[in-house]
Amino acid sequence: MATAADELALQRLDDATRDALRLQLETLRAILAENAGAAYLRRYIPSDGAYHLLISTGLAAAADEFRRLVPVSSYDDYAEAIRRVADGDAGPNELSPRPLLCFFLSSGTSSLRPKLIPYLDSPGARAASAAVMQANSAIVRRLFPPRPAVSKALWFLYGSEVTKTKGGYEAMAATAWGILSSGHRGGASPVLTACVSPAEVILGADHQQQMYCHLLCGLRRRDAVDCIRAPYAAGLARALRLLQFKWRQLCDDLESGTVSADVVTDAAMRGAVQDGVLAGPCPELAGRVRRICEREDWCGVLRHLWPEARYISCVTTGTMEQYFPAIKHFAGETVPVLGTDYLASECPIGINLERTSPPEETTYVLLPTAAYFEFIPFDTHAGRRAAAAEPVDIAGVEAGRTYEVVATTFSGLYRYRLGDVVKVTGFHNSSPRLQFVIRAPPPQEHSDMFTERDVMAAMDTFQLMLKDGKESLPAGGEVIEFAAFISDDGGGRRRRAKIAIEVSKGSRLLDHERSGDSAAFLRQCCAPLEGCLGGAYKLSIATGDVAPLEIAVVRPGTFDKLAEAAIRGGAPANQYKPPKIVGHAHLVDVLQSSVVCSSSLDP
Repeated sequence: MATAADELALQRLDDATRDALRLQLETLRAILAENAGAAYLRRYIPSDGAYHLLISTGLAAAADEFRRLVPVSSYDDYAEAIRRVADGDAGPNELSPRPLLCFFLSSGTSSLRPKLIPYLDSPGARAASAAVMQANSAIVRRLFPPRPAVSKALWFLYGSEVTKTKGGYEAMAATAWGILSSGHRGGASPVLTACVSPAEVILGADHQQQMYCHLLCGLRRRDAVDCIRAPYAAGLARALRLLQFKWRQLCDDLESGTVSADVVTDAAMRGAVQDGVLAGPCPELAGRVRRICEREDWCGVLRHLWPEARYISCVTTGTMEQYFPAIKHFAGETVPVLGTDYLASECPIGINLERTSPPEETTYVLLPTAAYFEFIPFDTHAGRRAAAAEPVDIAGVEAGRTYEVVATTFSGLYRYRLGDVVKVTGFHNSSPRLQFVIRAPPPQEHSDMFTERDVMAAMDTFQLMLKDGKESLPAGGEVIEFAAFISDDGGGRRRRAKIAIEVSKGSRLLDHERSGDSAAFLRQCCAPLEGCLGGAYKLSIATGDVAPLEIAVVRPGTFDKLAEAAIRGGAPANQYKPPKIVGHAHLVDVLQSSVVCSSSLDP
């Protein structure tokens, strides 16, 4: 049951949502007061009367004046200042007068170069983060009261070493702050103590080896595992696929009490697991795990491998929905999959009050004290911002409408496009309930032909056709991963949309001897998939601006190469989210060079 502190945290959250607009206006004033004198603000707000008016007049009038003077922005508006500070060419007060603690790294999913998001020593930011963490703990403890004897998490965390910018500032994933910041090194982090894996695994530098060690530690300490966690569903799905492929080796390691040097080459990681976790041969445990994994159907396998695990927790909304069915299959009916909160590297956004809801029903209650939020109306059918639409604050949002989120944060970002598109489904007291829809296209790309949601719908259709394929056509298997991209068709005369698909091993689409049948099957799928790609794409097809869709099946492991490329480029393994629309030339080249078979509706 929840403690008195938990109940107090939930009551504070409820109180905040009852007067959301006032708290939003107070939050804006607090942000401006903390960041008074920031170079970015001085561009738009004079240091004389106008700025004095902004922080001293009535709250509503201050917000109106702020929105009149300061334009909506994107990362490009801050990139040069951030680069100068990170490289040591400018002092941190270029961004804010508040002390700069570190930079958070964005996912780097599509650009291969993560953004640097300043993280300031801000009382407002600390209070917002504390409110989220306290509410999160309280909600989970209400569902699952603590059990002192079973209190560990099989937590797929990858806290690689903190990088340093040229100017000497730390840079890390926001999800790793609690274990990697200077104040938490040395094993004192509560996150480290909650994990079945030792610090050497969590802080290792190779996420594939870390993933294997997490699984091995989890199996060895199976009776202490209370829950299974990962930042994102994609990462958990990758870990479960590794379990499928490597369970025999994992059992061999359990039986011998050693860690395979062929799999784990990192000596520190291997030694910590071998000496501190395995602590000798476990033949009986290895036999038990073998019997579980030898079964043909892995539905509900996690309950058998980790009999004390009460829940799974990870982000399952947005593009993460794709991985939910597979995770749920492994979990079975007795282990619920809990959704987490709505957090960004820039700021917290919303709290998930109903953790057991499936992804399509998950909503987040906006936290009024986390940042000052605005919303730009977004046309989901056209896949772009509504023409000439002005941002509204939470007093102007309407249930049932879709918006792009704009945030003014304690970390020195003002009217900043977060890049997320949400639907307002209703209100919790006076605070909006948000449902994550898609990532918005960058501001300069108004002519994108389709959205992530369009591509995901196309893949739902493809998966059904794959399962229903006739015996004469190569079908079977499952979609492991996919991404759409645009390529030149014929020397730049026309563009062509392509969808690269990785299917599970054993699918007849990978049979080289039946490549003709594979091509015929893919051609049969082209028209139904094109029908999922939205109005902008259909108009481009009708006007001849783009060639017909091409579907390409790529070699197994292709999307692992995309992940490795992003992580080599500096993207945190914790936060890597497989892109559904690829624009980076190198990633497109990786996909194009890995094609096993393809087809289109060209004559």
